Amino acid sequence: MTPRLKELYYKEIQPALKEQLGFKNTYMGPKIQKVVINMGLGLDGNDAKIVKSCEEDLGKLTGQKPVITKFKKSVANFKTRKGTNAGLKVTLRGNKMYEFIDRLVNIALPRIRDFRGLSANSFDKFGNYTFGVKEHIIFPEVNFDRIDKIRGLDVVVVISSENKDHSYALLEKLNFPFIKKGDN
Repeated sequence: MTPRLKELYYKEIQPALKEQLGFKNTYMGPKIQKVVINMGLGLDGNDAKIVKSCEEDLGKLTGQKPVITKFKKSVANFKTRKGTNAGLKVTLRGNKMYEFIDRLVNIALPRIRDFRGLSANSFDKFGNYTFGVKEHIIFPEVNFDRIDKIRGLDVVVVISSENKDHSYALLEKLNFPFIKKGDN
């Protein structure tokens, strides 16, 4: 079964973006290629129990087993050693990606305490959007009673587009809650 957001994208959003941005072809418009979710562990990366619990939590959020990332260099000031665990990451594509974005936008982000919206300044020069979430417990899949510590997440939405404005138009059509200019 195709995800609700994927159907919405192909039936309504893609033709609307073609009209709005003035493309000759519907396939010239921006499209989400992948979503990368990253959870840094820092000094907790050395504890196998903490890594295991974070791996389970991130697996529940995404529906996919995370990859354990390692430090590439030893840095004494940060107390890191080359080859030790740095964090966890998951790359989502296809149907899982659309399901995650749907849950993120419609369920998780509104559950953030004192949430005013996402910044529109977080686009890079290629049109990809990156933002951080301070508490991973905003997702309903995470059992609040079983977590040892509240951790943050980084979410990177990789978009194939010509510039930032096209990416912004796509994410706005996908109901990303951006802060409007003039709202304080």
